[in-house]
Amino acid sequence: MAASVFLEELKAFAESIALDPTYHDVLSLLKTARNGAVYGSKVRFPHALVMIFLFRSGTFKEKASLVFRATKKHATNLAKFASIYKIAMLALKRYGSTPGKEGPLDSFFAGLLGGYFVFGQRSKRYGKISSVSQQIVIYIFARVALGLARLAVKPGHGLPIISSEPLHSQISHYAWPVFASVSWGLVMLLFKHHPEDLQSSLRSSMTYIYKDCDEWDSLRTLLWHNK
Repeated sequence: MAASVFLEELKAFAESIALDPTYHDVLSLLKTARNGAVYGSKVRFPHALVMIFLFRSGTFKEKASLVFRATKKHATNLAKFASIYKIAMLALKRYGSTPGKEGPLDSFFAGLLGGYFVFGQRSKRYGKISSVSQQIVIYIFARVALGLARLAVKPGHGLPIISSEPLHSQISHYAWPVFASVSWGLVMLLFKHHPEDLQSSLRSSMTYIYKDCDEWDSLRTLLWHNK
């Protein structure tokens, strides 16, 4: 009975701290790190599971270990970045040019700091950028490029002339087909002549689709399996 009363009191105390505005910034930092780790795990685990078990050789144990390491790396990276970003934003808000108010470029500088220390570092052991970090940064870069392209022709916010009619409508209509066709043309050109310069998971999937289809030695390897 006493134990249950103690647990109820402890729960009530923790609840009061969680809802106290005094601790909001510190607790938001903890939740930011938690959400980064959870999201990284949810995103990476199914991707790593499919890519590693489909395209990597090795025993089940070795593949499972690779899946776990990739998931852990992604979750850790996002948790670290989110924490650094949040700490930098809080620091800039408190000690910036206008204390108590966020500056217009605070998010940019906080992102620079997190990006450098989390995704911009090379492995101390091998001196290389990890494939997980490369994939995350490439994903972000693609979204940034697309967002900036849309912003460039956005009426009232974009670049002069091209964000105004009639160019705005024409560019908006034709930009995606041009972007899609040029992107696929360039990636196929790179894969044909310089496949070693493509990201490893992309290279593996393209090899499976476009190269492994050229070889078979039976009906089985023609229709169901590669050699």
